[in-house]
Amino acid sequence: MPDLYIGLMSGTSLDGIDAALVAIQDRQISPVDFAYRPFSASLKQRIHLLSQANTPITLSEYGSLDTELGYCFADAVKQLLAQSQTPASSITAIGSHGQTVYHSPAPPQAFTLQIGDPNIIAEQTGISTVADFRRRDLAAGGQGAPLVPAFHQAVFRHPTEHRCIVNIGGIANITVLPPGATPGIIGFDTGPGNTLMDQWIHTQRGLGYDANGDWGKSGQPCQALLAALLADPYFQQAPPKSTGKEYFSLAWLQPHLGRHTDNGTDNNADIQATLCALTAATISQAINQYAPHTERVLVCGGGVHNNHLLNLLAQQLACPIASTLGYGLHPDHVEAIAFAWLAQQTITGKTGNLPEATGARQPVVLGGIYQASSKQP
Repeated sequence: MPDLYIGLMSGTSLDGIDAALVAIQDRQISPVDFAYRPFSASLKQRIHLLSQANTPITLSEYGSLDTELGYCFADAVKQLLAQSQTPASSITAIGSHGQTVYHSPAPPQAFTLQIGDPNIIAEQTGISTVADFRRRDLAAGGQGAPLVPAFHQAVFRHPTEHRCIVNIGGIANITVLPPGATPGIIGFDTGPGNTLMDQWIHTQRGLGYDANGDWGKSGQPCQALLAALLADPYFQQAPPKSTGKEYFSLAWLQPHLGRHTDNGTDNNADIQATLCALTAATISQAINQYAPHTERVLVCGGGVHNNHLLNLLAQQLACPIASTLGYGLHPDHVEAIAFAWLAQQTITGKTGNLPEATGARQPVVLGGIYQASSKQP
């Protein structure tokens, strides 16, 4: 009989919590059910403020959000259990990524910080909870991210085909998967995914995201601005590397506006088109440079719904692009499923990071286990 795990993911887009119920037996990973719990506008704004660089935040506000998000994650689990009619007692463990509020992997004092108290999740659900996955990799000399390449290897590696998995969340990352047992798996953050586009459309039009990429498609990329953004040192930095929206923010973009927009244009749709072009260019350049033998690109994450972005990628890559949906996993569910799998790795004492992706000195067992005091019916 397979073991049941739940994976919880709340990404840099701050939309809400993805909860995935997953059956795992040996190397077979089977999605069972999925639930989504959106954040309220006020909670989203508070998390956004907490995660801004150089924003004064009190310890009281930090602690309050950590607690509140713990209850939100627990409620997402309860919602998923009720929806799937699954008793808590049948779940082996929960894997909770938590909400990243700051990611700063640069030495000498590298750190990454996720909130959403796992003690509360374990106590409220009666299910043992694995959390704080990233900091053990940092302690082993890694970047703490990306962690999904180990999961991508487990579920998407093909015996004969060179593949590249592209996860487009707030930040975009790629996993390079040579066929079979061929060495050479790498993974890294390429730069901004949706985060700059989401922030720009929110400030200019009050919307959470650019549906289908239609607003960006309506504009024309500002080539001078795009060139200036592409000149950022992060894009030339060799992997392993990781980043976050603390770096790729509107504060990062703002100094370039006006100086580098074509003909001094103030067309906000053109800025959106440029930000979409930036995401496409940095992903495609990373693949062309570090995965030149790629025969198929599989895309997951929220960016899969941006048709304009996918069309730009298709124009810049010399191989087919497809959603992970046709390969067994819904693109919106991949990361939550990954943290269910990572919980299983931890519970069974197996390593969960790929040093080739994070730069860690060695593979390590990730996270801490918050044992349930009792099983709920």
